[in-house]
Amino acid sequence: MLRYVLTAVLALSAAPAFANDSVAELGTGGLILSRSDAVSMQSEDLFISPQKVTVDYVFHNNTDKDVDAIVAFPMPDISGDPEEMPAIPENQSDNFLGFEVTIDGVAAKPQLEQKVFALGIDIGADLKAQNVPFNPFGDEAKAALAKLPQAVADDWVNRGIIIEDTIDDSPGAKPNYAPFWQLRSTYWWRSTFPANKDVHVSHRYKPSVGGTSSVSFFFDGKFQGQYASYKTRYCMDDTFENAVRKAAKDGPDGYPQYNESRIAYILTTGGNWAAGTIGKFKLTVDKVNPKALVSFCGDNVKKVGPTTFEMTADDFYPEHDIDILLLDPTASNGGEAN
Repeated sequence: MLRYVLTAVLALSAAPAFANDSVAELGTGGLILSRSDAVSMQSEDLFISPQKVTVDYVFHNNTDKDVDAIVAFPMPDISGDPEEMPAIPENQSDNFLGFEVTIDGVAAKPQLEQKVFALGIDIGADLKAQNVPFNPFGDEAKAALAKLPQAVADDWVNRGIIIEDTIDDSPGAKPNYAPFWQLRSTYWWRSTFPANKDVHVSHRYKPSVGGTSSVSFFFDGKFQGQYASYKTRYCMDDTFENAVRKAAKDGPDGYPQYNESRIAYILTTGGNWAAGTIGKFKLTVDKVNPKALVSFCGDNVKKVGPTTFEMTADDFYPEHDIDILLLDPTASNGGEAN
C-alpha cells in the first residue's frame, strides 16, 4: 500500500486544542442496491472534498430481462445529545446533507424514510402525537418540546427521549428540554435496469467534516494524543510527520499552526451487485487549499493537480472505508506548499 501525503513549509504560532474543541464527522457512503446477480457496477467515479462529495456510477444489466430494484442512500444516524455536536451541513433540514440524485441525467425525486429511536425503541408515534419534528437539531423540534404538557415531558425524560438541558431556578420556571433521541434517515427509490443496457446514476451531497481547532496528535513537542490511531487510520508517513514537526519548530509557541479536518466515507456498505466488485474505480481527493496537508490510505495514489490526488483500480473490491485527514493553515500561517 502506498501512502500519499502532501507537505508544506510553514511559519506558525498557536496553542493546542483538546477534546472539547472538536466537532465529530459523520461517516457517509454511497448507494446500496437490493441484492441482484443480474446488475453489475461497470464503474464508480468518486470525488471527495471538504465542500462536496460526488459519485458517478454506471450500472449494467447483464441479462435479457429488465430488472427492478430498490436503490437506497442511507444518511448517517444523528443523535440529539447536546454535549456532542456532530458536523451537520444543513441542520435545520430533514435533508441535512443536501442530497441530490440523477438517473441518466434526469433529476430523481427519492422518498425519504425516517425513524426515531430512544433506547433502541421506535418512538416515532410519540413524537407525531405531540407534533414534534424528527430532526433533533432543528429549531422547530426544540420549540415543540417547550410546549409539551408537563406529564408528557416527565414521561419522556424517564424514557430517555428528552433530557433537561438548562434549568431556571426562579420560582415557577419550567425546565428547558433538549432532544435525546436518535434519527435514522434513508433516501430510496425504485429503479428499472433495462435488459443489456447501462444506467448512469449520479448523486452529490455536502460531507460532514469533523474538525479540531488545532492539531490533536502533536503538542508539547511530540506526537501524542490521537497519534497512534491517526497513524493507522490515515496512513500518516514520515514525510507527513516531518512536515508537522517542522511546522511546530517554526512556530513561536512550538505548536503547528493548523486547523484539523476529517472526512469519513463508508465504501464497504455496497457490493449488492453482480460479482460484488467495481469494474473501474476512480477516487479523487481534493484538499482545496494548496497550502494544506492531506493524508489518506490508498494504492498507487498520484498527484494530478495543485490540490487533487487520484487513485484508480480495476475489478476493485471495497474492503476498507476511506478516511481523510486535512490540516489547513490557520489565518496567521503563511506557509507555501511543496
